[in-house]
Amino acid sequence: MTDAPLGPLLDSRPPAFPPDQVAGWLARHWGLSGALRPLTSERDLNHRMDAPEGRFVVKIANLAEPHAMTRFQSAALRHAAARDPALPIPHLRPLSDGSADLVLPEGHLMRVLTWVEGAPLAGLPASRAQSQGVARLGGRLARALRGFADPAADHVLQWDIKRAAALRPLVPHIADADLRALSTALLDRFDARIAPALPALRWQVIHGDLNPHNILADPAAPDRVTGILDFGDMVLTPAVCDLAVAAAYRIEPDAPAAALAAFAAAWAAESPLSRDEAALLPDLVAARMVTTLAITSFRAARYPENAPYILRNYPSAAAGLRALADAGPAALQAALAAALAETAPNPMEQP
Repeated sequence: MTDAPLGPLLDSRPPAFPPDQVAGWLARHWGLSGALRPLTSERDLNHRMDAPEGRFVVKIANLAEPHAMTRFQSAALRHAAARDPALPIPHLRPLSDGSADLVLPEGHLMRVLTWVEGAPLAGLPASRAQSQGVARLGGRLARALRGFADPAADHVLQWDIKRAAALRPLVPHIADADLRALSTALLDRFDARIAPALPALRWQVIHGDLNPHNILADPAAPDRVTGILDFGDMVLTPAVCDLAVAAAYRIEPDAPAAALAAFAAAWAAESPLSRDEAALLPDLVAARMVTTLAITSFRAARYPENAPYILRNYPSAAAGLRALADAGPAALQAALAAALAETAPNPMEQP
Protein backbone atom coordinates (compact mmCIF):
# COMPACT_ATOMS: atom_id res chain seq x y z
CA MET A 1 0.00 0.00 0.00
CA THR A 2 1.29 3.46 -0.85
CA ASP A 3 1.47 6.30 1.63
CA ALA A 4 -1.62 7.81 -0.01
CA PRO A 5 -3.81 4.88 -1.14
CA LEU A 6 -6.86 7.11 -1.44
CA GLY A 7 -5.15 9.84 -3.43
CA PRO A 8 -3.89 13.20 -2.17
CA LEU A 9 -7.31 14.72 -1.41
CA LEU A 10 -8.67 12.00 0.85
CA ASP A 11 -5.26 11.52 2.44
CA SER A 12 -4.59 15.16 3.33
CA ARG A 13 -5.62 17.33 6.26
CA PRO A 14 -8.01 20.28 5.95
CA PRO A 15 -6.60 23.81 5.54
CA ALA A 16 -5.92 25.81 8.70
CA PHE A 17 -6.45 29.58 8.75
CA PRO A 18 -7.37 31.64 11.84
CA PRO A 19 -10.89 33.12 11.83
CA ASP A 20 -9.61 36.70 11.85
CA GLN A 21 -7.71 36.06 8.64
CA VAL A 22 -10.81 34.53 7.03
CA ALA A 23 -12.85 37.52 8.22
CA GLY A 24 -10.36 39.87 6.59
CA TRP A 25 -10.70 38.18 3.23
CA LEU A 26 -14.48 38.28 3.50
CA ALA A 27 -14.52 41.99 4.26
CA ARG A 28 -11.99 42.88 1.59
CA HIS A 29 -13.28 40.77 -1.30
CA TRP A 30 -16.98 40.17 -0.58
CA GLY A 31 -17.84 43.21 1.49
CA LEU A 32 -19.23 40.91 4.17
CA SER A 33 -18.76 41.09 7.92
CA GLY A 34 -20.28 39.11 10.73
CA ALA A 35 -19.78 36.33 13.23
CA LEU A 36 -17.90 33.23 12.05
CA ARG A 37 -18.58 29.77 13.44
CA PRO A 38 -16.39 26.80 12.38
CA LEU A 39 -18.09 23.84 10.70
CA THR A 40 -16.67 20.33 10.81
CA SER A 41 -15.27 19.06 7.52
CA GLU A 42 -13.17 16.06 6.57
CA ARG A 43 -11.03 17.83 3.97
CA ASP A 44 -11.93 21.56 3.67
CA LEU A 45 -12.06 24.54 6.05
CA ASN A 46 -15.66 25.68 6.43
CA HIS A 47 -17.33 28.39 8.51
CA ARG A 48 -20.86 29.60 8.97
CA MET A 49 -21.14 33.37 8.71
CA ASP A 50 -24.02 35.39 10.13
CA ALA A 51 -23.99 38.74 8.31
CA PRO A 52 -26.55 41.54 7.98
CA GLU A 53 -27.12 40.38 4.39
CA GLY A 54 -27.97 36.85 5.52
CA ARG A 55 -26.34 33.61 6.54
CA PHE A 56 -23.58 32.06 4.45
CA VAL A 57 -21.17 29.13 4.29
CA VAL A 58 -17.54 30.12 3.76
CA LYS A 59 -15.54 27.33 2.12
CA ILE A 60 -11.76 27.17 1.72
CA ALA A 61 -10.86 24.17 -0.41
CA ASN A 62 -8.17 21.65 0.41
CA LEU A 63 -4.91 22.57 -1.29
CA ALA A 64 -4.87 19.10 -2.87
CA GLU A 65 -8.10 19.87 -4.75
CA PRO A 66 -7.37 21.34 -8.20
CA HIS A 67 -9.01 24.67 -8.93
CA ALA A 68 -10.74 23.11 -11.94
CA MET A 69 -12.47 20.67 -9.58
CA THR A 70 -13.83 23.36 -7.28
CA ARG A 71 -14.99 25.41 -10.25
CA PHE A 72 -16.68 22.35 -11.74
CA GLN A 73 -18.74 22.10 -8.55
CA SER A 74 -19.64 25.78 -8.76
CA ALA A 75 -20.71 25.41 -12.39
CA ALA A 76 -22.88 22.43 -11.50
CA LEU A 77 -24.63 24.43 -8.78
CA ARG A 78 -25.36 27.19 -11.27
CA HIS A 79 -26.67 24.67 -13.83
CA ALA A 80 -28.98 22.97 -11.32
CA ALA A 81 -30.31 26.30 -10.07
CA ALA A 82 -31.03 27.42 -13.62
CA ARG A 83 -32.89 24.18 -14.41
CA ASP A 84 -34.87 24.21 -11.15
CA PRO A 85 -34.76 27.65 -9.49
CA ALA A 86 -36.76 26.47 -6.46
CA LEU A 87 -34.39 23.57 -5.76
CA PRO A 88 -33.16 23.98 -2.14
CA ILE A 89 -29.40 23.95 -2.70
CA PRO A 90 -26.63 26.49 -1.94
CA HIS A 91 -26.17 29.40 -4.35
CA LEU A 92 -22.82 31.07 -4.99
CA ARG A 93 -22.30 34.55 -3.56
CA PRO A 94 -19.97 36.36 -5.99
CA LEU A 95 -17.10 38.57 -4.92
CA SER A 96 -17.47 42.34 -5.13
CA ASP A 97 -15.87 42.23 -8.60
CA GLY A 98 -18.31 39.55 -9.80
CA SER A 99 -15.88 36.62 -9.60
CA ALA A 100 -17.11 33.28 -8.30
CA ASP A 101 -14.08 32.51 -6.12
CA LEU A 102 -10.87 33.90 -4.63
CA VAL A 103 -7.43 32.34 -5.02
CA LEU A 104 -5.67 32.79 -1.67
CA PRO A 105 -1.92 33.53 -1.51
CA GLU A 106 -1.20 29.94 -0.47
CA GLY A 107 -3.15 28.63 -3.48
CA HIS A 108 -6.39 27.56 -1.79
CA LEU A 109 -9.68 28.48 -3.46
CA MET A 110 -12.21 30.35 -1.30
CA ARG A 111 -15.95 30.60 -2.00
CA VAL A 112 -19.04 31.93 -0.25
CA LEU A 113 -22.39 30.18 -0.64
CA THR A 114 -25.85 30.86 0.70
CA TRP A 115 -26.96 28.98 3.81
CA VAL A 116 -29.69 26.36 3.35
CA GLU A 117 -32.07 26.26 6.29
CA GLY A 118 -32.82 23.07 8.18
CA ALA A 119 -31.13 20.53 10.42
CA PRO A 120 -29.13 17.52 9.20
CA LEU A 121 -31.16 14.32 9.08
CA ALA A 122 -28.43 12.63 11.12
CA GLY A 123 -29.69 14.42 14.23
CA LEU A 124 -33.41 13.94 13.59
CA PRO A 125 -35.75 10.95 13.99
CA ALA A 126 -36.07 8.95 10.78
CA SER A 127 -39.27 7.66 9.21
CA ARG A 128 -40.47 6.08 5.98
CA ALA A 129 -42.19 9.38 5.12
CA GLN A 130 -38.89 11.21 5.57
CA SER A 131 -37.20 8.67 3.30
CA GLN A 132 -39.80 9.38 0.64
CA GLY A 133 -38.99 13.08 0.89
CA VAL A 134 -35.26 12.39 0.57
CA ALA A 135 -35.86 10.22 -2.49
CA ARG A 136 -38.09 12.75 -4.21
CA LEU A 137 -35.64 15.59 -3.60
CA GLY A 138 -32.71 13.44 -4.74
CA GLY A 139 -34.54 12.49 -7.92
CA ARG A 140 -35.38 16.12 -8.51
CA LEU A 141 -31.71 17.10 -8.16
CA ALA A 142 -30.74 14.30 -10.56
CA ARG A 143 -33.19 15.71 -13.10
CA ALA A 144 -31.81 19.24 -12.62
CA LEU A 145 -28.22 18.06 -13.19
CA ARG A 146 -29.10 16.13 -16.35
CA GLY A 147 -27.31 17.54 -19.37
CA PHE A 148 -24.59 19.29 -17.37
CA ALA A 149 -21.06 18.81 -18.72
CA ASP A 150 -17.67 20.06 -17.57
CA PRO A 151 -14.10 19.03 -18.47
CA ALA A 152 -13.37 18.25 -14.80
CA ALA A 153 -16.42 16.02 -14.27
CA ASP A 154 -14.72 12.77 -15.31
CA HIS A 155 -12.19 12.66 -12.49
CA VAL A 156 -10.95 10.03 -10.07
CA LEU A 157 -12.92 9.99 -6.82
CA GLN A 158 -12.48 6.97 -4.59
CA TRP A 159 -15.99 7.43 -3.15
CA ASP A 160 -17.34 6.97 -6.70
CA ILE A 161 -19.14 3.61 -6.69
CA LYS A 162 -17.83 2.69 -10.13
CA ARG A 163 -14.33 2.54 -8.58
CA ALA A 164 -15.29 0.15 -5.78
CA ALA A 165 -12.84 -2.50 -6.99
CA ALA A 166 -9.95 -0.26 -5.90
CA LEU A 167 -11.06 -0.66 -2.27
CA ARG A 168 -9.63 -4.15 -1.83
CA PRO A 169 -6.38 -2.93 -0.19
CA LEU A 170 -8.47 -1.12 2.44
CA VAL A 171 -10.77 -4.01 3.40
CA PRO A 172 -8.27 -5.40 5.97
CA HIS A 173 -8.73 -2.17 7.95
CA ILE A 174 -12.37 -3.15 8.68
CA ALA A 175 -12.11 -4.54 12.21
CA ASP A 176 -15.15 -6.84 12.15
CA ALA A 177 -14.42 -10.21 10.50
CA ASP A 178 -18.00 -10.74 9.28
CA LEU A 179 -18.07 -7.31 7.67
CA ARG A 180 -14.72 -7.99 6.03
CA ALA A 181 -16.13 -11.19 4.55
CA LEU A 182 -19.30 -9.48 3.31
CA SER A 183 -17.19 -6.69 1.82
CA THR A 184 -14.92 -9.11 0.00
CA ALA A 185 -17.91 -11.02 -1.37
CA LEU A 186 -19.47 -7.79 -2.63
CA LEU A 187 -16.25 -6.74 -4.35
CA ASP A 188 -16.07 -10.16 -6.02
CA ARG A 189 -19.62 -9.63 -7.37
CA PHE A 190 -18.68 -6.12 -8.40
CA ASP A 191 -15.79 -7.35 -10.53
CA ALA A 192 -17.78 -10.21 -12.06
CA ARG A 193 -21.21 -8.65 -12.60
CA ILE A 194 -21.50 -4.95 -11.85
CA ALA A 195 -18.43 -3.35 -13.43
CA PRO A 196 -19.00 -4.96 -16.87
CA ALA A 197 -22.58 -3.62 -16.94
CA LEU A 198 -21.84 0.00 -15.99
CA PRO A 199 -20.66 1.35 -19.39
CA ALA A 200 -24.06 0.62 -20.98
CA LEU A 201 -26.02 2.61 -18.37
CA ARG A 202 -27.05 6.26 -18.58
CA TRP A 203 -24.26 8.50 -17.22
CA GLN A 204 -24.42 12.02 -15.84
CA VAL A 205 -22.90 14.27 -13.18
CA ILE A 206 -24.26 13.29 -9.76
CA HIS A 207 -24.13 14.78 -6.26
CA GLY A 208 -22.32 11.69 -5.01
CA ASP A 209 -22.80 12.03 -1.25
CA LEU A 210 -26.47 12.16 -0.30
CA ASN A 211 -25.89 11.02 3.26
CA PRO A 212 -27.89 12.15 6.34
CA HIS A 213 -25.33 14.82 7.19
CA ASN A 214 -25.79 16.46 3.79
CA ILE A 215 -29.60 16.43 3.67
CA LEU A 216 -31.65 18.81 5.79
CA ALA A 217 -35.15 18.74 7.24
CA ASP A 218 -37.32 20.97 9.38
CA PRO A 219 -36.42 20.10 13.00
CA ALA A 220 -40.01 20.90 14.04
CA ALA A 221 -41.38 18.59 11.33
CA PRO A 222 -38.63 16.05 10.51
CA ASP A 223 -40.59 14.44 7.68
CA ARG A 224 -40.34 17.70 5.71
CA VAL A 225 -37.02 17.57 3.84
CA THR A 226 -35.74 21.09 3.20
CA GLY A 227 -32.41 21.00 1.39
CA ILE A 228 -29.19 19.41 0.15
CA LEU A 229 -25.63 20.42 1.05
CA ASP A 230 -22.01 19.59 0.21
CA PHE A 231 -21.47 19.15 -3.51
CA GLY A 232 -17.80 18.25 -3.08
CA ASP A 233 -18.13 14.65 -4.30
CA MET A 234 -19.71 15.42 -7.66
CA VAL A 235 -18.51 13.20 -10.47
CA LEU A 236 -19.50 11.86 -13.88
CA THR A 237 -20.68 8.29 -13.31
CA PRO A 238 -23.73 6.07 -13.95
CA ALA A 239 -26.77 8.12 -12.92
CA VAL A 240 -28.19 5.31 -10.78
CA CYS A 241 -25.19 5.63 -8.45
CA ASP A 242 -26.70 8.76 -6.88
CA LEU A 243 -29.83 6.78 -6.01
CA ALA A 244 -27.64 3.98 -4.64
CA VAL A 245 -25.71 6.38 -2.41
CA ALA A 246 -28.86 7.96 -1.01
CA ALA A 247 -30.60 4.62 -0.52
CA ALA A 248 -27.61 3.19 1.36
CA TYR A 249 -28.47 5.48 4.29
CA ARG A 250 -32.21 4.75 4.25
CA ILE A 251 -32.18 0.94 4.55
CA GLU A 252 -34.27 -0.26 7.48
CA PRO A 253 -32.50 -3.27 9.06
CA ASP A 254 -35.79 -4.97 9.93
CA ALA A 255 -37.32 -4.39 6.46
CA PRO A 256 -34.49 -3.85 3.96
CA ALA A 257 -36.35 -4.98 0.84
CA ALA A 258 -39.44 -2.89 1.53
CA ALA A 259 -37.38 0.18 2.46
CA LEU A 260 -35.20 -0.04 -0.65
CA ALA A 261 -38.20 -0.60 -2.92
CA ALA A 262 -40.16 2.32 -1.50
CA PHE A 263 -37.15 4.62 -1.75
CA ALA A 264 -36.42 3.63 -5.35
CA ALA A 265 -40.05 4.12 -6.36
CA ALA A 266 -40.15 7.63 -4.87
CA TRP A 267 -36.91 8.52 -6.66
CA ALA A 268 -38.18 7.07 -9.93
CA ALA A 269 -41.26 9.28 -9.76
CA GLU A 270 -38.89 12.24 -10.27
CA SER A 271 -36.11 10.57 -12.28
CA PRO A 272 -37.18 7.25 -13.88
CA LEU A 273 -35.05 4.10 -13.80
CA SER A 274 -34.37 1.66 -16.58
CA ARG A 275 -34.69 -2.09 -16.02
CA ASP A 276 -30.92 -2.47 -16.13
CA GLU A 277 -30.48 0.25 -13.49
CA ALA A 278 -33.05 -1.38 -11.23
CA ALA A 279 -31.40 -4.78 -11.61
CA LEU A 280 -28.04 -3.44 -10.43
CA LEU A 281 -29.38 -1.23 -7.66
CA PRO A 282 -29.12 -3.62 -4.65
CA ASP A 283 -25.47 -4.41 -5.33
CA LEU A 284 -24.70 -0.74 -6.00
CA VAL A 285 -26.24 0.13 -2.63
CA ALA A 286 -24.12 -2.56 -0.98
CA ALA A 287 -21.06 -1.23 -2.82
CA ARG A 288 -21.63 2.19 -1.27
CA MET A 289 -21.84 0.59 2.17
CA VAL A 290 -18.56 -1.25 1.60
CA THR A 291 -16.99 1.99 0.38
CA THR A 292 -18.04 3.68 3.62
CA LEU A 293 -16.73 0.85 5.80
CA ALA A 294 -13.38 0.56 4.02
CA ILE A 295 -12.49 4.22 3.57
CA THR A 296 -13.63 5.36 7.00
CA SER A 297 -11.85 2.48 8.75
CA PHE A 298 -8.61 3.39 7.01
CA ARG A 299 -8.92 7.13 7.62
CA ALA A 300 -9.96 6.78 11.27
CA ALA A 301 -6.83 4.76 11.95
CA ARG A 302 -4.69 7.36 10.23
CA TYR A 303 -6.35 10.38 11.86
CA PRO A 304 -7.57 9.19 15.28
CA GLU A 305 -8.12 12.75 16.50
CA ASN A 306 -10.90 13.09 13.88
CA ALA A 307 -12.19 9.52 14.18
CA PRO A 308 -15.66 10.33 15.58
CA TYR A 309 -16.41 12.53 12.58
CA ILE A 310 -14.84 10.16 10.05
CA LEU A 311 -16.77 7.16 11.43
CA ARG A 312 -20.12 8.91 11.73
CA ASN A 313 -21.72 6.81 8.96
CA TYR A 314 -20.00 3.52 9.83
CA PRO A 315 -22.76 2.06 12.06
CA SER A 316 -25.53 2.53 9.50
CA ALA A 317 -23.35 1.09 6.72
CA ALA A 318 -22.54 -1.96 8.83
CA ALA A 319 -26.18 -2.56 9.75
CA GLY A 320 -27.33 -1.98 6.18
CA LEU A 321 -24.79 -4.34 4.62
CA ARG A 322 -25.79 -7.11 7.01
CA ALA A 323 -29.49 -6.47 6.35
CA LEU A 324 -29.10 -6.63 2.57
CA ALA A 325 -27.13 -9.86 2.85
CA ASP A 326 -29.80 -11.40 5.09
CA ALA A 327 -32.60 -10.35 2.72
CA GLY A 328 -30.94 -11.92 -0.31
CA PRO A 329 -31.03 -10.87 -3.96
CA ALA A 330 -34.31 -12.59 -4.84
CA ALA A 331 -36.34 -10.75 -2.20
CA LEU A 332 -34.70 -7.43 -3.01
CA GLN A 333 -35.37 -7.74 -6.73
CA ALA A 334 -38.96 -8.88 -6.21
CA ALA A 335 -39.72 -5.92 -3.96
CA LEU A 336 -38.10 -3.49 -6.39
CA ALA A 337 -39.99 -4.85 -9.38
CA ALA A 338 -43.33 -4.62 -7.58
CA ALA A 339 -42.75 -1.08 -6.32
CA LEU A 340 -41.42 0.29 -9.60
CA ALA A 341 -44.26 -1.29 -11.57
CA GLU A 342 -46.71 0.82 -9.57
CA THR A 343 -44.86 4.09 -10.15
CA ALA A 344 -46.10 6.28 -12.99
CA PRO A 345 -45.19 7.33 -15.54
CA ASN A 346 -43.15 4.48 -16.99
CA PRO A 347 -40.58 4.16 -14.20
CA MET A 348 -38.95 1.12 -15.72
CA GLU A 349 -38.34 2.67 -19.12
CA GLN A 350 -35.05 4.21 -20.16
CA PRO A 351 -35.27 7.95 -19.39
